[in-house]
Amino acid sequence: MSEASSVGPLDRSARTYIAGHRGLVGSAIWRRMEAAGFESLVGRSSSELDLRDRNAVFEFFAAEQPQHVVLAAAKVGGILANSTYPVDFLSENLRIQTNVMDAALETGVERLLFLGSSCIYPKLAPQPITEDSLLTGHLEPTNDAYAIAKIAGILGVQAVRKQHGLPWISAMPTNLYGPGDNFSPTGSHVLPALIRRYDETVRSGTDRVTNWGTGSPRREFLHVDDMADACLFLLDHYDGPEQVNVGTGKDTTIREIAETIAEVTGFAGTTEWDTSKPDGTPQKLLDVTKLREAGWEAQIGLREGLESTVRWYRDNADRLREAG
Repeated sequence: MSEASSVGPLDRSARTYIAGHRGLVGSAIWRRMEAAGFESLVGRSSSELDLRDRNAVFEFFAAEQPQHVVLAAAKVGGILANSTYPVDFLSENLRIQTNVMDAALETGVERLLFLGSSCIYPKLAPQPITEDSLLTGHLEPTNDAYAIAKIAGILGVQAVRKQHGLPWISAMPTNLYGPGDNFSPTGSHVLPALIRRYDETVRSGTDRVTNWGTGSPRREFLHVDDMADACLFLLDHYDGPEQVNVGTGKDTTIREIAETIAEVTGFAGTTEWDTSKPDGTPQKLLDVTKLREAGWEAQIGLREGLESTVRWYRDNADRLREAG
């Protein structure tokens, strides 16, 4: 990739701040960077540093002086939360992103990676979705406020590149799952919700599970450890203004996902589908040609990833249930 020529591998001894280091993605990036030999990783929990507080963020950057930043912090939630609290999702994410980027710019951060979401793309974008689909159509209305905030983050990175010439970049992951996911009954996405549902059915000894819809929609899932590996790869090798899609390039039906989770959890009963409930978008698949041509591909197969996620969930199930 011609755009990759102007940057080299990050200095593993340099101070590197991971914003959102306790979240699903941030914690995986922390693990990956530790394994890669990064010697000076910096993280702050939300109770230690409120990224919505501009003065606090600027004071933190002035004190820590990181050379590299991964911006994985965000206010996230499912369809219900996004639909109910659009002001919160728009305002809080805009503040988090703007504060971190402005402070990073003021203190001379050399490399910054901004993490977005595949919901930035138009609801009716051609499949698989290419990077140049951005801003070509209407967004999905149930999470358009969150999507607009993420689009603003991408444009923020592009503006820094244009005005200040810094090699900041953006990455757009597909649906992520893995250790540290949200398994709450009300706030989780489809894959962790299915894991919880099948596991609890096995624990209770019942033999019937009912899932929403027909099971026919196709979705792409990427293990969060693969996502973390892709982020480090991009930081080491990629320099370009356009956001980079990160995914597997393959999708599967919700029904097939449910069948695999049933097998992995040991569920031997009957799965029924409530077709009176909505299916959602028929397909959502990212085109990952750009990333593949740069030299990176996902390594963790879906079944392998589900097995490790189910093990993690079961190891942490009591704590997760207490947390709701």
